[in-house]
Amino acid sequence: MTPSAAAIGAHTCQALSTVSTVLVTDPSATGRARDLLGQELRAVDQACSRLRPDSELWRVNHARGRPVRVSPLLAEALTVALAAARVTAGDVDPTCGYSLVRLGYDRDFTRVRLDERPLRRPAVPAAGWRTVELDPGRRQVTIPEGVMLDLGATAKALAADRAATKIGAALGCGVLVNLGGDIRVTGDPPPGGWRVGIADQRGFAGPPGEPAEVVTIRDGGLATSATTARAWRRGPASLHHIIVPRTGLPADSCWRAVSVAAATCVGANTASTAAIVRSERAATWLAGLRLPARLVPHRGDPVTVGGWPPSPAHAAHA
Repeated sequence: MTPSAAAIGAHTCQALSTVSTVLVTDPSATGRARDLLGQELRAVDQACSRLRPDSELWRVNHARGRPVRVSPLLAEALTVALAAARVTAGDVDPTCGYSLVRLGYDRDFTRVRLDERPLRRPAVPAAGWRTVELDPGRRQVTIPEGVMLDLGATAKALAADRAATKIGAALGCGVLVNLGGDIRVTGDPPPGGWRVGIADQRGFAGPPGEPAEVVTIRDGGLATSATTARAWRRGPASLHHIIVPRTGLPADSCWRAVSVAAATCVGANTASTAAIVRSERAATWLAGLRLPARLVPHRGDPVTVGGWPPSPAHAAHA
């Protein structure tokens, strides 16, 4: 998902294992926006990374069942993750950490892709989000020994929401933050709105880097989840990072990518991730929520629901 706009300030960097971009309608504020984005992303990584031995989440995951007092940021991230699990009936579950480890996602993703040895151990289901005890007032979290949290499904979207809100409040201009396809916009948009190019992740016609579709957004969040975005091989197995919690295996979805618009990036990301897991049931579910969405099958034309603008040609509607 690639944002595009003219005559605005822009900064792009690598953060949270993805490409991070901030756009502002006041070009003179670009440096300040860059600094605020960097501060927010470093704080989220320090709090929420499953893979950093110096992170707060690492401490929670290795507490052996003991309660751990956490920062306001990690408490917020855990609250968001548990809310996402609740509203999706467990399809987006933060207790998938060990499921990902068993599939070989136990280190930085650039290294995961280099290791193609066959898996030696069977998949394990998620422990279940109800095993997480969070006391928001005391900012204390307890998970059973043997449970590992992974906040990858929601923490990046939360970072986009937090960064865009903070930058917009500090600079008083229109802001777009894009963290690897998790997008949040705040403030007054540029004339005509923010134009965002959406890639189908694989197989659409056109030169490299050309989006499959361009939409315009003025506020709120937009997110795309895809089975091809973080994919790797272990022996004969083709794997990706969107896990079905009850099996611990990557979702065998009829969709290769799902894009959703919502009031926040967290809301959009939660819905797009759950849609991949729900497969054939996703379009009806998203339509019932009245969320604009574009679902791309492995073969055939995209399906749009909830008022998503139809593609220029051959879009089907559920």
